[in-house]
Amino acid sequence: MSLRYALLALLRVGATSGYDLQKQFDTSVGYLWHAPDSQIYPELRKMEAAGLIEGESQVRGTRATRRVYHVTPAGENDYRGWLNGPLTYARVREPASLKAAYLEAAEPAAARTFLSEHIAHWQGELAQWDAELERIDARSNPALMKRLGATEPDDQDRVVAFKRLGYENLVDRARAEIAWAERGLRLLDDLDYPA
Repeated sequence: MSLRYALLALLRVGATSGYDLQKQFDTSVGYLWHAPDSQIYPELRKMEAAGLIEGESQVRGTRATRRVYHVTPAGENDYRGWLNGPLTYARVREPASLKAAYLEAAEPAAARTFLSEHIAHWQGELAQWDAELERIDARSNPALMKRLGATEPDDQDRVVAFKRLGYENLVDRARAEIAWAERGLRLLDDLDYPA
């Protein structure tokens, strides 16, 4: 259901086509909630069938049309209900932790490679999210700029502060994952796993 609310969050800023939603998703909400393109269009159809959004066909060029969506009052109510209600947490499914719990059966080189690659992956994520925080602070992220354009001036600092809070959680997670894998490498040294 979180995909629905991510899409509603984007559509609340203004009417948008499915194609433009995909692009915005990849550069904004997609950092917080991953969804492949193959999930976005079916979810838009479900949301339209549920009356949460309304689509309108617009002529594009001489032959093409595109569907542009906007949030309905029912969609706004659903979105606000989600924001103001409790969050349902999913059970943890963490493949790296699962693998780490059974590393005693791995070859020493494979265990080191796994932990080193985990560090490299999360360093990449950290760099990406740190850069996003810089764009948030500079108010230069295109999706944020669009959102701020649809927000009253007195509320814009609040929008930026909460956007920042979401990304700070990602930065903290990346740092924790790196520290965890570094502890794993030290554990391999302590257990005399050959390098």
